[in-house]
Order: sequence, then C-alpha cells, then structure tokens
Amino acid sequence: MLWTSAVNDPVAMPGHSSGEPAIFAATVAELADRARQLIAGGERRLLGITGSPGAGKSSLCVALAEALGEHAALVGMDGFHLANDELIRLGRRDRKGAPDTFDVDGYTALLRRLRQQDSEVIYAPTFNRGLEEPIGSAIPVRKQTPLVITEGNYLLMNSGGWEDVHPALDEVWYLDVPEQVREGRLIGRHQAFGKTYAHAQEWTREVDLRNADLIESTRHRADLLVEVLDDLSLQDGPC
Repeated sequence: MLWTSAVNDPVAMPGHSSGEPAIFAATVAELADRARQLIAGGERRLLGITGSPGAGKSSLCVALAEALGEHAALVGMDGFHLANDELIRLGRRDRKGAPDTFDVDGYTALLRRLRQQDSEVIYAPTFNRGLEEPIGSAIPVRKQTPLVITEGNYLLMNSGGWEDVHPALDEVWYLDVPEQVREGRLIGRHQAFGKTYAHAQEWTREVDLRNADLIESTRHRADLLVEVLDDLSLQDGPC
C-alpha cells in the first residue's frame, strides 16, 4: 500500500537503500492516520509493530489503540511466553525472551483465527510483568473491530516457526531507535519490576541486547521503518 504524509513519503524518501524501506518520521497521530487507511475498506486487518527490546513497541501500541478507540484491539506476542516452569524444564529460564521461549505455533494460530474471525469474541492471552507469566483468555477481540494491532520482537524472523508470522499480517512496522536509548529504557524497566541495578545491567547486556542483534538483522523485511516523533515515555506500558 502506498501512502503519503505531509511529513515525508515513506515510499519515495530519498537516500534510502533499495533493500530496506525508508525511515518514516511521524507523530502518533500521523501513524494512526496510516492505520485508518489500512482499514478503510472495512475488512479485518492485522498490523504488526516490531523492533528491538526497549524500542517503545508497547508504548506506541497503547498510543495507537487510544487514538483509534473502538476501531482497534491490541494483542501482544508476549502472551505466548512459555510458563516459567516449562522454561525451567527445558533449561531456558535464564534466557527468557529468546525466540525459542515462546509458543510461536500458538501465536500464529491466533493470528489466523483473528484474520477469519467468525465468533463474536475471540479471547487472547496477555503477559503479566509483575508475575512474569502469561495469562490466558485476558483480552477480548470483538468481531466488529476492524483492526488488530499486535506487537513483539520476532515478527520478521524467517526461521524457527516465526516465518509464518509476517505472512499472517497486512503490514509490519519496525521502530527505529538508537541502541543507547533502548539500553537505558531496558535497565529502568527491569529495575521497575524488581531487579537490582547490577542485575538489570547484566540481563540487558546478556539477554536483551543479544536478542536485539538478531532482531536488527530482520529490519529490511519490514513494510515501514518508523521513527516516532512523540515522547513515548509518557505512555503507559513497557517498551
């Protein structure tokens, strides 16, 4: 879909690589306008928001959902975290958040159900950061809601089962944020949920930033690279 804005043209912006979409610098209001274009035909559409840990994905999704009101529902990939007991059994608890610590098949199955929704309500899971556990059947998605926004780190991966995610979505936007900004957000977020500063630094360095290298390698597959001009730190929700 081609779409232009008074700010810039994400399709024909000069100076970008032919192998990577242009960076589209826009406000939340302008991004909400693009989302409205996506659902202009009245059919169910699925929009993915991705980017490295700390990029502001959840904050942008909250802002978009607030701007779109009853026209959008927000369903996160994080609801498909494997439970901690299962991660311990598999020996993966110390790297929770890596691609193989999610139920990717369950996530893609939900996306397909949402695409072809027949029932009046489909319930999606969420992730409780206080408990660090997923909670099932927590988010109702109504049949009449035209847009489902979903966010997560691995929407553009092409292996390990994740290759089925991008084809299930109409567009995927990749948030472009400098590493130093993301790192500071991540340390603060981990501290807010109970980690000491030293532990937060260690987890950010050993888990989050390693995952970020993998996620950065997928950015060329995005439909749009997004630089958000608003201050997303004022929004609720993790980054």
